[in-house]
Amino acid sequence: MPPADSKVQQLTAPADLALAMTHTLREAARHRERAVLLCSFQKEESVLLDELLRLDQGTGRAVRIATIDTGVLFEETLRTWRSFEERFGVKIEVFDASSPGAPWSGPDHCCSAAKVAALERSLAGVEGWITGIRREQGPSRANAELIERDEVRGLWKYNPLAHWTSKDVWRRIHERDLPYHPLHDQGYESIGCAPCTQPGAGREGRWAGTDKTECGLHEPLQP
Repeated sequence: MPPADSKVQQLTAPADLALAMTHTLREAARHRERAVLLCSFQKEESVLLDELLRLDQGTGRAVRIATIDTGVLFEETLRTWRSFEERFGVKIEVFDASSPGAPWSGPDHCCSAAKVAALERSLAGVEGWITGIRREQGPSRANAELIERDEVRGLWKYNPLAHWTSKDVWRRIHERDLPYHPLHDQGYESIGCAPCTQPGAGREGRWAGTDKTECGLHEPLQP
């Protein structure tokens, strides 16, 4: 099901940010149960979940909501998970990427085959994948479009916040009094697994001290 509204790609001016997000999510919701929002409980998902529920009149049935649990999430992430389910009235599907009993091995413990395998399970049969990707997040995301085609997986990738800045996201959170991850208030701009994440601007705190910038979920899949 290709996007119906080609004009959504042109909605990039600051005044159009909210409209672009709404239109992009509406396009994604056309896939209904074959669309999924992969949720990491960061500030971007606070905004996206709120808008999705407004689109479906609060039923929580516009699209599926899922998360990947590596088994080494921050306790604050688990609390945010619970607060999201309570505030937004949704049940979040869980795809396991943990390695019980395996020794800790740094990013390879969860940001490699196990996490990507969990992603692929979450995307099985999916036509639309909704993300919280923003161009401002780093060089690997600087060219993100509102709607992209993933030819390898055979699905549409929706990035409703592609043109939003961090300031734009926080403005929406405060305007609507949305729940958000408490580690953002402690200097964590981007939040991943507890052993590999430190406070930092942008994605600096993710895998600090290494050249790694992506966990593998948004890296191009080879055919």
